[in-house]
Amino acid sequence: MEPTGAVQGLRCPDCETIHPLDADQGCPTCGTACTVAYDYDAVDDAALFDRGAPPRDADAATGGQSARGQWQYDALLPFDAADAVTAGEGATPLVAADRLADELSVDSVYIKDESRNPTGTIYDRGMSIATTAIAARAAPEAVEPAALATTGNSGQSAAAYLGRLGVRSYAFVPSRSAFSNKAMINVHGGEMQVVGGRYSDAADAVDEQLAGDYYSLQEFTTPYRQEGAKTLAFELYADLGAVPDVVFVPASTGEVVVGVAAGFEELVTIGVADETPTLVAVQPTGCAPIATAVDSGASAPEPWAVPDTIVGELEVPDPAGGEQAVAALERLNGAAVTVDDDEILESAVAVASNEVIEMGAAGGAAPAGAWRYADDGGFDGDETVVLLNTESGTKTPDILRSHLMGPGG
Repeated sequence: MEPTGAVQGLRCPDCETIHPLDADQGCPTCGTACTVAYDYDAVDDAALFDRGAPPRDADAATGGQSARGQWQYDALLPFDAADAVTAGEGATPLVAADRLADELSVDSVYIKDESRNPTGTIYDRGMSIATTAIAARAAPEAVEPAALATTGNSGQSAAAYLGRLGVRSYAFVPSRSAFSNKAMINVHGGEMQVVGGRYSDAADAVDEQLAGDYYSLQEFTTPYRQEGAKTLAFELYADLGAVPDVVFVPASTGEVVVGVAAGFEELVTIGVADETPTLVAVQPTGCAPIATAVDSGASAPEPWAVPDTIVGELEVPDPAGGEQAVAALERLNGAAVTVDDDEILESAVAVASNEVIEMGAAGGAAPAGAWRYADDGGFDGDETVVLLNTESGTKTPDILRSHLMGPGG
């Protein structure tokens, strides 16, 4: 399997060395997490957004499925669509929400519904690319075991995609993660270690409990997960015919913020777009290390001492990509807002009640953040606004219903 034509390799941000794509567990020289390096002059931007072209045939790696979804943008991905390990992730709906536009007093609001991905989460985008990187190796099974700590969704996604390769995977999940994620990790054939406590405890347990070497699927260790997140920016541009004005992103590890920002920046670099949107990260009040860093002007978040939010997917007290996320928000003239759990859950319920879309609790952070941003005078009134729904409502139906029923319900 060969990289796509524009790929130069993996670049270490510290020593600036460019390594082959199989150096995907950190720079062999200094250990720093690498990023994919592209020769942007070699990118055919006309082909990148030729949405009328018929899909190319895929080989057996896709299970006979034609290359669609995010892989139509393989000119700016590390691997060719014909080699992709894919279940059709990406090409998720962009749904107009006119009532929300009226309430926010802006020109238009759209919900980018990532719940339509194969396992109901945005993380399928990056996991497809990370799994394709494993498949590109001469002996994919040699990476076993592949492992990650997860708040839930990315572990379910990893189990699903690695199951396609027959590669053994381990997900270390905090005990308070949603039951649906825990159940589906096993259903997809993944191994699971439930760790007492919170996400930080699960992250510590990976090295403590796995004897010997393992292949890390952790965000900002593998360079490929944020590569999937950036395709969301390409889809927004293609669907709207322009870059939106403001995009609200629920933030946890920083992976989605960094990836989406990179996608918009690449559109400017290759000359497709003239400017990037304002990117707004949204975090719960009870665990907001990225938002607090942005508000204080710090270049990197401090670990959150006592995380406390019912939105488990967003309860990441020491985000691996925190510093990168803060930098991305600064580059994109961005902001960060915090919202209470009740506001997040109320927003998810309101969207389901009025806009058909089933948002998970984490997804509810996006509309909650938009309402807070509006209350703070953030909008001028003529904006095109995008709310990113990161997960399906079926991930947290008990939490949403409990909020709906109220005390004693």
